[in-house]
Amino acid sequence: MWHNWTGDQTCAPAHRAAPTSVDEVGTVVRAAADRGDIIRVVGGGHSFGDNVLTDGTLLSLDGLKGIQHVDRDTGLVRVAAGTRLFELNAALDAHGLALANLGDINVQSVAGAISTGTHGTGALLGNLATFVESLELVTADGSVRELSGEELRAARVSVGALGVITAYTLRTVPSFRLEEHRGLTPLPALLADLDERVDGNDHFEFFIFPHASRALTKDLNRTDAPAAARGRARAWFDEVLVENHVLDLISRTGRRFPRHIPRLNRFVTSVAGGSTKVGRSQDVFSSPRRVRFTETEWAFPREACAPALKEILAVAEKHDANFPLEVRFVASDTDSMLSPAYGRETAYIAAHAYQGMAWEEYFAGVAAIAGEYDARPHWGKRHALDAATLSGRYPEWDAFQTVRKQLDPDGVFANAHVRRIFG
Repeated sequence: MWHNWTGDQTCAPAHRAAPTSVDEVGTVVRAAADRGDIIRVVGGGHSFGDNVLTDGTLLSLDGLKGIQHVDRDTGLVRVAAGTRLFELNAALDAHGLALANLGDINVQSVAGAISTGTHGTGALLGNLATFVESLELVTADGSVRELSGEELRAARVSVGALGVITAYTLRTVPSFRLEEHRGLTPLPALLADLDERVDGNDHFEFFIFPHASRALTKDLNRTDAPAAARGRARAWFDEVLVENHVLDLISRTGRRFPRHIPRLNRFVTSVAGGSTKVGRSQDVFSSPRRVRFTETEWAFPREACAPALKEILAVAEKHDANFPLEVRFVASDTDSMLSPAYGRETAYIAAHAYQGMAWEEYFAGVAAIAGEYDARPHWGKRHALDAATLSGRYPEWDAFQTVRKQLDPDGVFANAHVRRIFG
C-alpha cells in the first residue's frame, strides 16, 4: 500500500517502479502502456487529494535526484525532477544561489511542487512554476522531449497529466538573507491596512484561528544583516513548540472536546508572541510541520481577500474548526496555462482540518464561497470541482486540452482524479 503524507489517501498499485535514469523511465512507461495500466507519478506524497492514486503503475521519482548543471553567469540550474526541495535548497546554497521564493514546507519533490502550482507569498513573485525555463518530459509513448513554447506553458502546472517530468531548468538568484518579524495584530486593523502590509514587505502572510480576534503575522524582507543567534530561542518556541507540539495538543483536545474549541483557539493564539530572526532565505521560508492535517486552498482575486476571509471564518466557526486559516499573496502570471493566479493578483486562503476531524462539510462550505468569487483551487489540495466547472475559470483551458491530447492521446496518465478535473 502507498499512502500520502497525511495518511488519508492510499492505493495498492499492481506495479511499483523507481527508475534511476530517463531511459528507465521510458521503459517503465512503455511497459505500463502495453499492459493498459494507468501510470501516476509520485514525489514526496504531499498532495492532499487523490492526485496520484492508481491500481496500475505507480512511478516514484526518488531515483532521479540532484543538480545536473549550474550556470553561475545566467543563474540557470538543471535539476532532476525527484529532488526534494530541501535537497535543492542545500545544493543551490553551495553554489551561492537560491530560489527567489518558497513555501513553508520543503519536503515535496521539485516536480510535485511545481506541477501543482505550489507557491510562497510575495506580491511581486509568482508561484514556483514561474521559475521554470524549460523541462524534460517522457511522454505516453516513452519518448523524451524538451518542452518549450505552448507545450511548456501547458506543462509547468499540469498535475502529472501530460507525462513524466524528469528534469527542469530553473531560474535562480544569488543567495540572500531574510529578516523575519512575527507579531499579533487585531484582525479588523489588519484587514483595514492589508494592502499596505502586503505591498510594504517582500513577503507577507498571516494566520487566523476561528473564534480568535488577533491574527498571527509574518513579515519577511531581504537584509544584509548577518544571521543572528539572538532570537533563536523565541523562534524555536514559536516554530517548534507552539506550531507543532502545543498545536497538536490543542487540536487533539479540541477533537475530543469540541465545545472547548473557541477557548482553545484563543489560547494558542495568545501564547504565540512577537519574534525576530535573520537567516538564509531557505531557512527562514521553511518551517517544520509535524502536525498531520488535511487542507483545501483557493486562489481568490486579491481584492476579494477581506470579504471572502470573513465569510470563510464564519463557516470555520460553524464547523468547529480548530486549525488556523492561512492567507498568502502572489503576483499575477500567465507563464502557466493552469496557474491558479492566472491573469490576476491573487490572495490564497487555505483552510485546514486536524487529522481525524470531519472536514467534508467544512471544506464544501469554503468551496461554495470560493465559487462566489471565481476562486481557483490549489491543484495539490482537496477540492471537488470537475472539468465542467474548472473550464470556466481558466482562460486558456482549451489550449491546455489541446496540448494534453497531443502528448497523452490515450489517457495513459489519466487516473480518476485527472479524468474528473480535465474530462
